[in-house]
Amino acid sequence: MLVSYKWLSELVDLSNISPKELGDTMSITGIEVEGIEVLAENLKKIVVGEVLSCVDHPDSDHLHICQVNIGEEEPTQIVCGAPNVKAGIKVIVALPGARIAGNTKIKKGKIRGEVSHGMICSLEEIGYSDSVIPKEYSEGIQYLPTEAVPGEEVFSYLDMDDAIIELSITPNRADALSMRGVAHEVAAIYRQEPTFNEEVLVEVPRLASDKISVTVENKELVPAYQIRIIENVTVAPSPQWLQNRLMNAGIRPINNVVDVTNYILLQYGQPLHAFDYDRLGSEELVIRAAKENETLVTLDGETRNLTPENIVITNGKVPHALAGVMGGLDSEIIETSTTVALEAALFDGLYVRRTSKQFNLRSESSARFEKGTNHATISEACDVAAAMIAKLAGGEVLTGAVAGSEVTAEPVEVSITLERINSYLGTDLSESVVQEIFTALGFSSEVRGERFHVTVPPRRWDIRIEADLIEEVARIYGYNNLPSTLPSGETVAGSLTTGQRKTRKIRHLLEGNGLSEAISYALTTEEKARQFMIEESIPTRLNWPMTEDRSTLRMNLTSGLLEDVAYNIARKNQQVAFYEIGNVFHQTDEAGKELPVEEQHLAIALAGDWLLQDWQGKAEKVTYFHAKGILDHLFTSLDLADQVTYTPTSELKELHPGRTAIVSLGEQVIGFIGQVHPSTAKAYDLPETYVAELNLAAILEVESRFVFQTVSKFPSVSRDIAMLVAETVSSQQIIQEIEAAAGKHLTEVAIFDVYQGSNIEAGHKSLAYHLTFANPEATLTDEEINKAMEKVTKRLTEELKAVIR
Repeated sequence: MLVSYKWLSELVDLSNISPKELGDTMSITGIEVEGIEVLAENLKKIVVGEVLSCVDHPDSDHLHICQVNIGEEEPTQIVCGAPNVKAGIKVIVALPGARIAGNTKIKKGKIRGEVSHGMICSLEEIGYSDSVIPKEYSEGIQYLPTEAVPGEEVFSYLDMDDAIIELSITPNRADALSMRGVAHEVAAIYRQEPTFNEEVLVEVPRLASDKISVTVENKELVPAYQIRIIENVTVAPSPQWLQNRLMNAGIRPINNVVDVTNYILLQYGQPLHAFDYDRLGSEELVIRAAKENETLVTLDGETRNLTPENIVITNGKVPHALAGVMGGLDSEIIETSTTVALEAALFDGLYVRRTSKQFNLRSESSARFEKGTNHATISEACDVAAAMIAKLAGGEVLTGAVAGSEVTAEPVEVSITLERINSYLGTDLSESVVQEIFTALGFSSEVRGERFHVTVPPRRWDIRIEADLIEEVARIYGYNNLPSTLPSGETVAGSLTTGQRKTRKIRHLLEGNGLSEAISYALTTEEKARQFMIEESIPTRLNWPMTEDRSTLRMNLTSGLLEDVAYNIARKNQQVAFYEIGNVFHQTDEAGKELPVEEQHLAIALAGDWLLQDWQGKAEKVTYFHAKGILDHLFTSLDLADQVTYTPTSELKELHPGRTAIVSLGEQVIGFIGQVHPSTAKAYDLPETYVAELNLAAILEVESRFVFQTVSKFPSVSRDIAMLVAETVSSQQIIQEIEAAAGKHLTEVAIFDVYQGSNIEAGHKSLAYHLTFANPEATLTDEEINKAMEKVTKRLTEELKAVIR
């Protein structure tokens, strides 16, 4: 937000406050000042000139020889190449020795044989950006007002001697995206009352409702919409003071009608739009969602293909504007416009954000709708704009605003105790001091019992709870005035909780397996938040997100890890193995009044090569079994391996249906493991990638006890068993059956061969296992081992229909 110090001085008394002092004070009270710029700095010897005569240069087809009055006894000769230079105009003149933009020095010289004592300048040559120069002067020189005095410095006529203060406005302080909002802030800091001398609206006795009707189809998306009609306007350039204010705020002047809407945008923070009433082609406006394949040519000349996600203003048949983003070319204000339909509205910020992102159209208006506007001044802003258009363009405002929907802004009451304020801030503020701060902020307050009951006006829609009031007291009292103390109390040795010890052990295990820790954003898009979900949850959205990409609290860790993997793959890192431990946020309250439940999760992601190619061998790609091996090692180290089971699933749409399993701890589902579905991987721009996510909180709740066992002095015995089973039978099932039948002396079961192909019946596979038996009290005999193997064989044959080979 660019704030004019001169303009602000009209609203608040800054006579004894310099721009630098103001900037420093605002920075320590909560609104950061990025910088202060005075356009006239580093410029000198730039004055007003009056072109007395202008003739063509004899040796050029585009140069002109001008005699210019610069306030001296004799005119001075200047050669100028601007196409719009002519006699009788006031211009910007850089005298010999002057410094213009880019620290360029102007010298007396000859141009094609003719002496030139200086230079007639365009706005760009004295430091203005091309994007803010009025179109009529963008290819030539700027005309100054007729009252400009030749020889005087030009800066005051263009407000170049104004200090432009750049504010960094955070999403929660969107109320400061207007001059009135900034004036309230500054007035609170310096204990003043802002003064707003607005133009008074005078209506003519003709009804606007006789000229137009307004229909809003969805009042949830468009809570407020009204139109005012101004007739008999004359479209012309705006007065210089208005152009100056717009240019200093970074907005290009267009004409007196459009410039007023932009001026009100800066003053109130309320976006407006002006339609050429006669070019609408109808006496009704219908505000609705766009239809599929509907098109609109916007003011920039581009044809936009609309979708139902866009809100449009139509004449009942065809769209004429993208709500909150940009108007249509067919109904823009042009030189011949005589009747203006002035729109003031409130549009759903999410829809405006999606539309501006969809078409890559970011504007001052869309930014304000996204962050929020003052609902209490929608009609007031429209009335003041109509009055200004009538004054500057000679129009007549018809009686009444035609409304399609209306919103009523009510003050909010928040109560808090003095003890709570002092407890949070570490202060000892008195009741009178706190009440004085609320008064300075423009909040009415009343003390009833031990509580302040504070009434917050609609212009501060960011204040809703006690913490907001505490922040306001801290800001205005001064962060620099808050006491600072060192920690007190006895210093004792710290220790880790059981959960912290286990979490640290898990980190070491994963890093020992070659994984690196990644830390992803806790905020993401709603679409990504809903991915990789094993339980239903309502997404938790921020009220004022910085961007739509960071608008929703994550409900999984995997989507964030995939973004990290994609970032590394794009930078030619072919060996990516990440893990992340962090909180996810589940919401069960549909009304959104309760805080979401934070649940600690663990996620891993593998992509690319597991082993890189070197002189010892070829590269090895990551597979499902690398990811599963990491989980198996983790569960074994936590003494949970005998409680964990893997169940194949095809329910998770973001994962490959044939390479995904649900992970359960006892009877509780704690996560999943699998390959990222090819379509999901394509959306993230990933190669073949494997992921797993576990409910770490559930794992940490399980008490694991390690029992010490001495190394047996008796030898162990090994047996191998191979079998043919249906391909639907999992290795986990086979191992469970072996363990159930083999008896107490079985110590280990390990698969060592898998075969499926020729010489094997279709729909079947061959598996081979290595069984280890040991008795810590005696040497096992062949008879004992054979009996155990017979039981295993019988169990596998009966339960799994296995054919022992």
